[in-house]
Amino acid sequence: MEYRVLGKTGFRVSEIGFGAWGIGGGMWGQADNSESLKALRRAFDLGVNFYDTAWVYGDLKTRDGQSEKLVGQFAREVGRNKIYIASKIPPKNFEWPAKPNVPVSQVFPKSWIEDRVNDSLSRLGIDSLDLMQFHVWDDSFAKDSEWQETVKELTGRGKVRFWGLSLNNYQPENCQRTIETGLISSVQLIFNIFHQKPVLMFPFFKKQNVGLIARVPLDEGGLTGAVKHDTVFAKDDWRKDFFAGERKSEVEKRIKELEKLLGPEARTLTELALRYVLSFDEVSTVIPGMRSEKHALENAAVSDGRQLSPELLLQLKSHAWERNFYS
Repeated sequence: MEYRVLGKTGFRVSEIGFGAWGIGGGMWGQADNSESLKALRRAFDLGVNFYDTAWVYGDLKTRDGQSEKLVGQFAREVGRNKIYIASKIPPKNFEWPAKPNVPVSQVFPKSWIEDRVNDSLSRLGIDSLDLMQFHVWDDSFAKDSEWQETVKELTGRGKVRFWGLSLNNYQPENCQRTIETGLISSVQLIFNIFHQKPVLMFPFFKKQNVGLIARVPLDEGGLTGAVKHDTVFAKDDWRKDFFAGERKSEVEKRIKELEKLLGPEARTLTELALRYVLSFDEVSTVIPGMRSEKHALENAAVSDGRQLSPELLLQLKSHAWERNFYS
């Protein structure tokens, strides 16, 4: 496993991080807690030291926080000081993405931020979070003093070490004024072969010394080759809507073109997708979802110090497919 610095936090995090959305169940269907813990342990054994969860990852009706609870249990097993834990505060109005016409007082008021931080610490069974992220954001929030003072206060009390933004889907630029406050140490954004737009923002993030956490590197499964025109998702798998209508056929068509690029540099689609993201030095870590030991093994194997050649990266530019299946 190779390691990179997460911006101004100074944390040396594994190139491959653990995306813990799926192990919470909820929108991904029923999760097997035993299998989830095996995945967490195997990832750790393979060198993964960055674990990304969220207050909302779990049953949306009961808000049980199952993902945080599992990460916490795992952290106690391996030793709290051996891993970095990142979580996220949901918007109070539970609206994704954040909208510019909705004031931050309705999304992240002081009491909401404080309560959610305390909830996450309790579920995780820890005293301090390495990184707490706002789970949506709009740059119009930047000038508000309340969230800024709340962040400073919670940091001063030792409850959170560093703060980050988990940006709205496909909006890598919607954070610049907030970054310039100096209070944000990391940005989590969608970045993959299909969504290459974030590259335009990399010089800004590098100048500001902001760590980049790349999420959805496999396009919710689309870039693994698992989505075909006749794929049937389970009734409680939210991706049945994400890949609705003709989207599955379009994904399959584009994947067939990508398969032509497989070879010595990347032998599988998953490897190609992860190596693409890690070929950009500005990225600190990429967090594919891992719900099994098999996922952990496949994903961790990509971190071996090799990056895609400039020639292959140039070819991949033509495979960009900017669209929003979330809306």
